[in-house]
Amino acid sequence: MTISTPNQLELLRELEPTVESGLNQHLSIAKDWHPHDYVPWDEGRNFAALGGDDWAPEQSRLSEVATAAMITNLLTEDNLPSYHREITASFSREGAWGTWVNRWTAEENRHGIVMRDFLTVTRSVDPVRLEEMRMAHMTTGLTSPMDGSFLHSVSYVTFQELATRLSHRNTGQACADADAERMLDRIAADENLHMVFYRTLAGAALDLTPDAAMDAITEVVIRFQMPGLSMPDFRRNALLLATHGIYDLRQHLDDVLWPVLRMWKVFDRNDFTAVGERARDRLADHLEELSRKAVRFEETRERLRAREGARA
Repeated sequence: MTISTPNQLELLRELEPTVESGLNQHLSIAKDWHPHDYVPWDEGRNFAALGGDDWAPEQSRLSEVATAAMITNLLTEDNLPSYHREITASFSREGAWGTWVNRWTAEENRHGIVMRDFLTVTRSVDPVRLEEMRMAHMTTGLTSPMDGSFLHSVSYVTFQELATRLSHRNTGQACADADAERMLDRIAADENLHMVFYRTLAGAALDLTPDAAMDAITEVVIRFQMPGLSMPDFRRNALLLATHGIYDLRQHLDDVLWPVLRMWKVFDRNDFTAVGERARDRLADHLEELSRKAVRFEETRERLRAREGARA
């Protein structure tokens, strides 16, 4: 059965008041901050090209896990030009839509600025390797695995912003460094506000066109991938982060997917036709499978930790 839905232009027109209201609310509560205020500049010194010393591993005060998490989070932020392109294509450059997209991009850009400055000044990671990875990641870029429609895009960014918030906050704790945690908490606060904007917008779309939005949400959840998938060493680092509780399947399910789905009242709604009901049933089945996978991963992780503890 074909899903009946307004076309893209009709959706953007109908939802523009929601965008304008959300933008005004965001601007009223978002706090301006400056990247330079979060970098311990007094720790900085020249590298060899300016007569100092180049990076050496013993200069880093971060653990292997914290280093992998920092690099993964920074490279994810670095790919902002791709995200801007994708979201502009799905939204609009006109009116409140364009104002939001540009404001969101400007706020997101601060995240990459402050993280790179922090890591370079504190010599927490190899700056040469970091630049090589940035070049490789941005050259590959990002192309959405979805169809590029507005409904898919707004559903995806809602979940992704919340996932990124969680990853930043957990990374800050893993760093065991007060300055790093303060910086990443500041970034996470931005990501949370961005999530709230997109969650509200997607919720309005769900009210406007329930069947089509439910189908898009289901497809996004089933096919969800973090935007850093194409970066060098991503799979290795993702496994490392999952193993040490920075971002794992249980957190993805319990702290990202379920809070948003409950806010949208996905499983309490009665405004779907048979098409929307089928999409919701697919979603429910997928969530149950994710829960089973999370349990299996947690059991495997506990066995691994037990073996490591016995060896220690």
